[in-house]
Amino acid sequence: MASAYTGRSELDRDRLRAESTLPIGGGFGTAQRSSMPLYTQIRETLRNRILAGTYKSHECMPSENELVAAFGVSRVTVRQALNDLKSEGLIFKIHGKGTFVAKPKAVQNLMRLEGFGEAMSRRGHETFSRVLGHQLMRAGKTVGKRLQLRERDEVMEIRRVRYLDREPVSLDVTYVPAAIGERLVREDLPRRDIFVILENDYGIALGNADLQIESMAADAEIGGLLHIPEGTPILKIERLTYTADGRPLDFEYLHYRGDAFQYRMQLERGAARAALPGNTETNQ
Repeated sequence: MASAYTGRSELDRDRLRAESTLPIGGGFGTAQRSSMPLYTQIRETLRNRILAGTYKSHECMPSENELVAAFGVSRVTVRQALNDLKSEGLIFKIHGKGTFVAKPKAVQNLMRLEGFGEAMSRRGHETFSRVLGHQLMRAGKTVGKRLQLRERDEVMEIRRVRYLDREPVSLDVTYVPAAIGERLVREDLPRRDIFVILENDYGIALGNADLQIESMAADAEIGGLLHIPEGTPILKIERLTYTADGRPLDFEYLHYRGDAFQYRMQLERGAARAALPGNTETNQ
């Protein structure tokens, strides 16, 4: 059976020859006038081609020798550009076969509270959900504590598989108070985010959320739903969302495929640094 990671075709070579007309290195004036280092220009050119789909997922990239010839730069410069792309997770290497384009990951910023569909649609992805089912049930100890309900109070459990660009990427299990849940299950959950429905349709302003993130191995059920082998590492996220006036409203278990999704956030050190004992910069 042929390998999924194929070598370079004649079409690839033609495309690479066309790249040699790019204004990078080899006496092309634009690169010499640019303040960016040559390896940065090459990295950005290759990154743009990957993100634009010129180089497809799992497609073999041009070799170092081909890139050296195409861009008219040294092997060290090309290697630095490729190492940067590898560090970003855009490419990977297979010994003896070459460098290949990695499957792109969807990125969501943890600094902003938004639903899956909201975040991904804004970035140009196609999203929808498959509702597996819903049920009224007793809150129990864990869910009751999170939603500040008694254990015997009823909540609605909603189970959905979330799709990104027509591939399953997460299993979401949501718990909300029964009164809200009985309304939600009548909505168009395959196409609409619960957050959007709560705010736009029900007039409930959302405020903030607590997150707990850990890794786990996919069990047989999750593996089957997300099209990954049992035992594959995934991200498990507990998210408790509060209304703007501080009431817990929505508690969820989110199970994300690690190969398809990435969370990002920015951390500030200023306040912590100022609090360090003996910090003469702030204590003078």
